[in-house]
Amino acid sequence: MIPLSIAVLTISDTRNEETDRSGQALVERLTAAGHVLHEKRIVPDDVYRIRAVVAGWIADPETQVILTTGGTGFTGRDSTPEAVSVLLDKQIEGFGELFRHLSWQEIGSSTVQSRCLGGLANATVVFCLPGSTGACRTAWDGILAEQLDSRHKPCNFANLVIPERGQHV
Repeated sequence: MIPLSIAVLTISDTRNEETDRSGQALVERLTAAGHVLHEKRIVPDDVYRIRAVVAGWIADPETQVILTTGGTGFTGRDSTPEAVSVLLDKQIEGFGELFRHLSWQEIGSSTVQSRCLGGLANATVVFCLPGSTGACRTAWDGILAEQLDSRHKPCNFANLVIPERGQHV
């Protein structure tokens, strides 16, 4: 397995480092899988602050993967999809579809309120996850662990962001 440099962004108006269980769950899982935590931050649910952090990481050649948690629902302040989608060169439609399928098995029809998304931008893969710790575990365990593992066949996103593989999008 080739370790990837992964940034984690928690989007919340109320969480801090002590109460950010979702961000911490992602950090624990990615490091347990052998990846490297590039940076972890928390920002309020504000389109421009989210966009600024994600755009900075997309522009940073050291960041290969960005995971966000929070702001993907339908409440008034949920704005992660609006903040991030305009930064993407390509969207990964199947990510949201598969996440909602897996999530349906856990929370039933409430999964239709998830606006999680994935995409590629500047040879960086970006996944925007819901804010619940359970949703982060579902996304990592059911999708991301394999898709960020360069050994997973027949294809994975890790091989798209590894410079020496020459397969940048």
